[in-house]
Amino acid sequence: MRERNTLVGRAAALPIENLDTDQIMPKQFLHGIDKSGLDRGLLYDLRYDAQGAPRADFVLNRPERAGTSILIGGANFGCGSSREHAVWGLQQYGIQAVIAPSFGEIFYSNAMNNQLLLVMLPPADIAALMADADRPATAEVRIDLQHLRVRSASVDAAFGMSARHRHMQMEGLDVIGLSLTYAEQIVAFAEGHWQREPWVRDVAARTVARLAQA
Repeated sequence: MRERNTLVGRAAALPIENLDTDQIMPKQFLHGIDKSGLDRGLLYDLRYDAQGAPRADFVLNRPERAGTSILIGGANFGCGSSREHAVWGLQQYGIQAVIAPSFGEIFYSNAMNNQLLLVMLPPADIAALMADADRPATAEVRIDLQHLRVRSASVDAAFGMSARHRHMQMEGLDVIGLSLTYAEQIVAFAEGHWQREPWVRDVAARTVARLAQA
């Protein structure tokens, strides 16, 4: 459940270090021209065997993990390539937040710019969260953006986040939505720019027209 400043959800432990974006979203699911269907490809080689049957021992395939919305991951989660599809796939599957000791740098930016909440905590807190997540009775995790705290049955830990990312998460803004909050300033800047540098305006179209007449 995501309210404006708080996310409360069922967590699942994924204790894999250096889980890269190729594993999160394998290349065979990148052929589409839109974002649809990526939930099927999420962690495909971990979720399914070579015949395409679900692996019964994988955590997200267990019946008691239905509705998981928070992943507790290992260090360097989301390393590797810059494929944004990894973020979209996690979101389409229903994952709203990932908590890990560290993240791949590009993945971190992609996630936070797309409203997938990422939280970094020390390894000891991650180990305790994973232990809680492994027991259905203690699998609920609460992420409080107002006070920047993560709480579970045995963890009450503070975390850090940039002011910009915190504002985006609390206001429900992706990076485009954030840009649009500055629409008036952007229009004013553009109008001033055209007044100062009128010769730049439509230079490409005028060049094309001139070449067509040559």
